[in-house]
Amino acid sequence: MRIKKTPLRKRVWRMATNPFRRFRRDASGTSAIEFSIVALPFLVLLFAIIETSLVFFSGQILETAVSDSARLILTGQAQGGGLNQTTFKNAVCARITGMLDCANGVYVDVRTFSTFGSITFNNLPFDAEGKPKPADFTYQPGGAGEIVVVRLFYQFPLSVPNLIPSLVNMYGNKHLLIATAAFRNEPF
Repeated sequence: MRIKKTPLRKRVWRMATNPFRRFRRDASGTSAIEFSIVALPFLVLLFAIIETSLVFFSGQILETAVSDSARLILTGQAQGGGLNQTTFKNAVCARITGMLDCANGVYVDVRTFSTFGSITFNNLPFDAEGKPKPADFTYQPGGAGEIVVVRLFYQFPLSVPNLIPSLVNMYGNKHLLIATAAFRNEPF
């Protein structure tokens, strides 16, 4: 019987790859390794979805608040009740519940226009660093039959801004939410 000799190159290759072959056949711990590969993208996607949904939910809270508080001006309750900018903001804050810091984060701008076609806003009332410019926020509720635009601004702080950089639209990793209502006052 003759012993078959294998070339040295093949023997070295088998010796070098033998531990990997044994590792490939051993299935213990496979689930943990697969989970570690899948977990990071899954968690990134999960946090991105949560962050985006919080921004949209906060925007909806702001839209509801502007709609409800604009009704005070529309019906003449704000004018008849003698509301000023501070008391109107308090009325807005009474309609905002939950996750928004209304007292420190919501800014109110109420302006009167002669026609709907003349409504223009050239710049946001914030400087380059995202700080509000108080002189640009006004409170003009108008009289009966006048056209009024109520705008609410809120700088939503993002928890994980690096996951969705397109959400960051203000300095300091914040997303500016704007809610607007334009209407003609009722004849009160």
